[in-house]
Amino acid sequence: MSEVDTTGLPILQQIFHPSDFTPASDVAFVHALKAALVAKAELTILHVSPKHELEWMEFPGVRSTLERWGLLPKNSSQRDVLKLGINIKKVQAKHDDPVESVTGYLNTHNTDLIVLAIDQQKARVQWLSQSIGVPIARKARQMTLFLPKGVEGFVSARDGSVSLKKILIPVAETPEAQPAIQAAARMATRLHCPAGVFTLIHVGEKASMPQLQLPNVSGWNWTTEIRTGDVIDVISETAAEIKADLIVLTTDGRNGFLDALRGSHSERILQKTPCPLLAIPAGGFIASIV
Repeated sequence: MSEVDTTGLPILQQIFHPSDFTPASDVAFVHALKAALVAKAELTILHVSPKHELEWMEFPGVRSTLERWGLLPKNSSQRDVLKLGINIKKVQAKHDDPVESVTGYLNTHNTDLIVLAIDQQKARVQWLSQSIGVPIARKARQMTLFLPKGVEGFVSARDGSVSLKKILIPVAETPEAQPAIQAAARMATRLHCPAGVFTLIHVGEKASMPQLQLPNVSGWNWTTEIRTGDVIDVISETAAEIKADLIVLTTDGRNGFLDALRGSHSERILQKTPCPLLAIPAGGFIASIV
């Protein structure tokens, strides 16, 4: 379980990134690395393959990325990486079943955040013959950041800068949106985003909009949209309309029509979202401290 800092906010200690070494996974990698830097956390990069043993240098280049970002000198060493307060683990799992391999790893290793590249057409990671993103997130119950293929996201691969100004938060009676609201506010604060807008989107009648506590984040404003229509369509259309940089939602593994990690709703959201999506499990640690 994650620890909390002096303000009572959770500390990310373990970040997990399954990679297939494709451009889509490269985008997810820079988001995972940025999260590790901000949190001073351990980042585990896992590649599943039934084939040959990989060399360390075949994994995404941590040092070359940090050098490009201006955080390390040229020709840096692993010791230089440690001085930044992060630890990198590169793991190859030789297995014919990627889902079993990845979930098996998660069952035996603590993880606070999973960062996954997703093929929106199939709701799966590109390099696998079966759906993996949804099963991983469903079983793990940790926060999961999905990076759709073809979406650059909010962390620049070129210099590591963050462009996060518009965050969309779906609101429904079930599951409760408060954990997503808290997580979005923490992200804006910890990534040092100076100004932006949190948009709450509720699909239904105004009277059914739940009462929520909205944290005060310096430079950020809160706005609310009340709309009607198909829930998933409205979420994706609103995200495109406001040019959202991120969708943050609470998910319920058992019920609730905003469950992004189960059945057809997961596939619909992941197929249609025009930006990264951060899923906060209702039973996870972040939700438990709200």
